[in-house]
Amino acid sequence: MKPFEYARAGSTAEAVRDFGPGTMYLGGGTNLVDLMRLGVAEPERLVDVSRLPLDGIEPVGDRVRVGATVRNTDLAADPLIRTRYPMLARAVLAGASGQVRNVATVAGNLLQRTRCAYFQDVTRPCNKRRPGSGCPAVAGDHANLAVLGTSGACVATHPSDMAVALAALDAQVHVTGPGGDRIIPMPGLHRLPGEEPERDTVLSPGDLITSVELPPPPPGASLYRKVRERASFAFALVSIAAVLDVGADGDVADCRIALGGVAHVPWRAERAERALIGGPATGEAFLQAAEAELEQARPLPRNAFKVPLARNLIVAALEELAP
Repeated sequence: MKPFEYARAGSTAEAVRDFGPGTMYLGGGTNLVDLMRLGVAEPERLVDVSRLPLDGIEPVGDRVRVGATVRNTDLAADPLIRTRYPMLARAVLAGASGQVRNVATVAGNLLQRTRCAYFQDVTRPCNKRRPGSGCPAVAGDHANLAVLGTSGACVATHPSDMAVALAALDAQVHVTGPGGDRIIPMPGLHRLPGEEPERDTVLSPGDLITSVELPPPPPGASLYRKVRERASFAFALVSIAAVLDVGADGDVADCRIALGGVAHVPWRAERAERALIGGPATGEAFLQAAEAELEQARPLPRNAFKVPLARNLIVAALEELAP
């Protein structure tokens, strides 16, 4: 591991002020420290923000504010979250192991990097590490990589389970930085690779996530489902966070669908939602909506299985939620 300087921030203002070239923020460190050991991340200076007073979960009117340094275990176990946002609690519990959740923070979960094998191997080219060096995954091992929103420069996937649920809930991410305070909607924090796959998010250098704000719970039933290669401690092949509200007439009044494991971002299935709202809550309608969403998929030879997998998962989740 490359030597680095370490500083502990006493306030958010101090953390932002002390952020300079070669600096990275340190929260739980469950992803960053691994990347430093691999040589993928080589910060010259770490600013520890884990002890800032950003660890509360509190109602704010009809919304809920979750501090950036809240540990994943505490988020999933919080009575307010379990009662009002059970889909979010289940998504958090589906990620990593109990030991990792005990350390990992909310902000760190949102900002974790892809687990693409080429990104994590410094002996191989990777446009996310060295822009312009190429993406060997396109012709190589891409079985677990993206089928939606890809570019010739990158086919990586975002690994967070929590971010998928937050995208379905229309959460808002509060950020402070050199340019002041701002609020970024979910989806919207993460970006598709395009020709700049090294940029995972819309954050600017020095921006610090301070909290995540949850809107009032949407009406209807919700769930989070994750398909993976083994029962625990595995990243999603495909996952879904879904909310379905069906009126007394049997038509869909509201629908939220977000997918994980299929894109560089938590993928909000807006085409499927538009196809469903106002129509009947039937298996045939669910299938047509899933197919409308996945028309834009561009799978590679070894991950084409993700398209029918995503289609079947969407249909099964919505059938489970339908009354």
